[in-house]
Amino acid sequence: MHTDPEHEPSQNAQPHGAQTARLEVGDQVTVEILAPAHGGHFIARHEGQVLFVRHAIPGEHVVVEVTSVVSKVTRADVIEVLKPSPYRVVAPCSYARPGGCGGCDFQHIDIAYQRVLKAAIVTEQFERLGKISLSDLGLTCEVRGVEPEDGLHWRTRMDFAISDFGKIGLYQHRSKEVQEIDDCLIAVEEMDVPALAAKTFNGDARIEVATSSSRETNISRGGRSLSGPTQLHEVVEGMTYTISPSSFWQAHKLAPATLVEHAMELLDVRPGDTVCDLYGGVGLFTGALAQSVGAKGKVHLIESDRRALADATSIFKGYANVQIHSGMVEQLLPKIEKADLVLLDPPRTGAGELVVLSLLKLRPTTIVYISCNPASLARDAKWITEGGYTMDSIVAFDLFPMTQHVETVVRFNLK
Repeated sequence: MHTDPEHEPSQNAQPHGAQTARLEVGDQVTVEILAPAHGGHFIARHEGQVLFVRHAIPGEHVVVEVTSVVSKVTRADVIEVLKPSPYRVVAPCSYARPGGCGGCDFQHIDIAYQRVLKAAIVTEQFERLGKISLSDLGLTCEVRGVEPEDGLHWRTRMDFAISDFGKIGLYQHRSKEVQEIDDCLIAVEEMDVPALAAKTFNGDARIEVATSSSRETNISRGGRSLSGPTQLHEVVEGMTYTISPSSFWQAHKLAPATLVEHAMELLDVRPGDTVCDLYGGVGLFTGALAQSVGAKGKVHLIESDRRALADATSIFKGYANVQIHSGMVEQLLPKIEKADLVLLDPPRTGAGELVVLSLLKLRPTTIVYISCNPASLARDAKWITEGGYTMDSIVAFDLFPMTQHVETVVRFNLK
């Protein structure tokens, strides 16, 4: 069974009416790790109680220490491995440990097996939350790796907390405690985290760093640029996007090209098509869509973020076939009269029922949904398939290696 620590239904179920003492913070027990859970945890049971364990791997026998007990959810960390998994490796980062940095979840797991676990989690979320069996549809969720193959030095956007001593760091898991760092192995090397780590900062405002595909790096704090260009140039599939460092941009350095290429393949855009790019941001997908629909087609980009809208307006100033809509998708989508195709890439919370209902009224031939959260994707997929669409493609990309996150791309076709 795979599940979600926030939705565990029977945490305190006791076998055969047995009564056992509830585990408390600090308790140490020996358990077998059973299965992955959405959120970077793994499931174990102790005397009928469910535990959500970090730093584990299925099949292992471990000693865990309870770190929190909230409502029905008991969380724990592995403190000793008695029977290791063959997929256990030495974490490349010294901060990837219990009580250390909370930024990475899976550094202790072989990179190929990380993808196996992520595929299992996506599949389970569709079955449990979406009531959709991928196997019944003839589908298998494959998690594709992208370069760099070792899963390090891929992240182009970092948000560093500041410790009480003025040093950069990252929060510990589910905590406001700052783990000071002298480097971050998932950040791109051009970001030069060691140089930042050598500095001392006053106050607690975070340090935000963005590095572009053009090897530009901006460092900002509290919305104010400290160093580097105030406009970054991102080049994707031959098109240059000039954007603010604070505008949303895919964090993995190869994510933009990877996702654009796959989404365009699934959409099969034709000249003259009308396409909606929902939660379009600065227009990463709009650029490719506008070229494909041609002069007789149209792309509706809907976005609510002020900075992203300013960037998109500048980028597509000369595009007669692009119309930019400023506002919430759920409010603006009902005003769109026609859409042959729809692409949506919502935040982690998903599109939601109101947006899905508006989509269904438009009856586009094809919907391509890009998601960084398999739980909200599965929920929305249920509503879309119940509304008359068939799900015929699912591919996930490991665009957040060493973490529990995964980017999933699904296609729905009108029956």
